[in-house]
Amino acid sequence: MTRRFIPVEESFRAWETDPEFRAGYDALEEEFALASALIEARGRAEMTQEQVARAMGTTQTAIARLESGKSMPSTRTLQRFAEATGTRLRIRFEPGQPRAKSARR
Repeated sequence: MTRRFIPVEESFRAWETDPEFRAGYDALEEEFALASALIEARGRAEMTQEQVARAMGTTQTAIARLESGKSMPSTRTLQRFAEATGTRLRIRFEPGQPRAKSARR
């Protein structure tokens, strides 16, 4: 039996038309964005997870957990990460989906 490999982009185009998949993907966007920002900051600093951990006074495992996107760190932890990587923490609010009028108060 010959297997046909489908490029991930092609698969994603098919999946993103599924409303259930899209809702799940969108729900994870914030986690992915934070994890990506942490990894990017560490990469620009040319540091390993171990080096960042040492600078923060924590463990490499804790840094790996932060970068996995599976935990929601406190702003204090993010500030410590920024200091360790020589970056500046900036938090901003961006326009999102319009909320229903009944949800606004």
